[in-house]
Amino acid sequence: MRLAAAALAAIALGGCAGFSADGGFGTVEQAARERLGKDARWAKSDAERADVDARVGALLAEPLTADAAVQVALLNNRRLQAAFDELGIAEAGLVQAGRLPNPGFGFGRLRRGDETEIERSLHFDLARLLAMPMVREMESRRFERVKREAAAAMLALAADTRKAWVAAVAAEQSVRYMGQVREAADASAELARRMARAGNWNKLQQAREQGFYADAALGLARAERLRDATRERLTRLMGLWGGQTQFRLPERLPDLPEAPLDMPDVERRAIAERLDVQAARLGVEQTAKNLGLTRATRFVNVLELGAVRNSSNEAPTQRGWEVSFELPLFDWSGARVARAEAIYMQSLNRAAAIAIDARSEVREAYRAYRSTFDIARHQRDEIVPIRNRIAEENLLRYNGMLIGVFELLADARAQIASVNGYIDALRDFWVAQADLDLALVGKPGLAMPAAGAAAPVAAGGGH
Repeated sequence: MRLAAAALAAIALGGCAGFSADGGFGTVEQAARERLGKDARWAKSDAERADVDARVGALLAEPLTADAAVQVALLNNRRLQAAFDELGIAEAGLVQAGRLPNPGFGFGRLRRGDETEIERSLHFDLARLLAMPMVREMESRRFERVKREAAAAMLALAADTRKAWVAAVAAEQSVRYMGQVREAADASAELARRMARAGNWNKLQQAREQGFYADAALGLARAERLRDATRERLTRLMGLWGGQTQFRLPERLPDLPEAPLDMPDVERRAIAERLDVQAARLGVEQTAKNLGLTRATRFVNVLELGAVRNSSNEAPTQRGWEVSFELPLFDWSGARVARAEAIYMQSLNRAAAIAIDARSEVREAYRAYRSTFDIARHQRDEIVPIRNRIAEENLLRYNGMLIGVFELLADARAQIASVNGYIDALRDFWVAQADLDLALVGKPGLAMPAAGAAAPVAAGGGH
């Protein structure tokens, strides 16, 4: 009766196995809306791809904000689309686990003298049939884990894109300010050459001004190289090519907020919300279930039930049934059980390591966020205003003929350098905030896949 009930349950389960309406993508869409306020798309057809291209084109037609860059990446990044395709692979495995195994049919024709014997048999893989509910449960947990990992990959791409946008805009600003520094140094060097030709300056003074100009030119070249590199990184993350790469960036970074975020419970939030922690916990549960399945099937590796019908032209037709299974004479599956137990302990330790790392990463990210905010605020409220006041006083002194033009140009270079320092500090702050956002949701790829401790169940004829 138990055997019949299990078989009926497996048949009922196989009858309802099918693909879901959204392919598991609803989890990713929900994470994009709730955590980012953005739309995520899984383009699986040419029409959907064309719709995505049209929307990307509309976003790139305007100066690209950070939110627009993130939205373009979520729509257009092909590596992210490949991560979404993993959902289809996992769901196919889940559906396949719920399908009834195909029956086998055997046919034989034997001759013994004038006697001809025909043998027919129909058999089912009973072990696979009985294991269907457990295997489907395992695949269901794997599907849930893949959905979490796809959402984590999407959130990580959003954080990386935001950081790349910040770096690219800051690099554009730095190029403009470094250009102003070079112009000031160029004017100073030209004046020095004229003063030297007139005999009013010595070679040391002229070389010093020429050195300032050479340093300014080198700084501008480095800033331009950094601008090109950061822009290309942003281009790659958004998945752009061809004419799409001619997007425009804003002229400056967003202003520093009035106050930083206060997160006294940042560790608790990380453990509760990080997707890699959730995926690791799910992986441990799946491995534990796999261990139970391995123990349940350690003595029955292959079990087949079949119907037999033999007929002969010289004897009555034979009908009946047969059961075949392996005898555990040499291999009692102790090694398989020991392996499953070791895999479970390994997954447990890895999950604990992920939780410990999550606490540390979020603490580090929050401290970096607070310190970069304090640095940027100090640069904005203290250093830049002081440099501006010095520049104003020196201009008054120059108008009163108390200082010369070289002192005025040198002070202008210092003032521009202080503004450039504030740009760097502001860039570091926005990057730190993106790192904090990522630390709160987790990094993809850290939660290990649940080990297939029950794999021998599906393999027939193991020895």
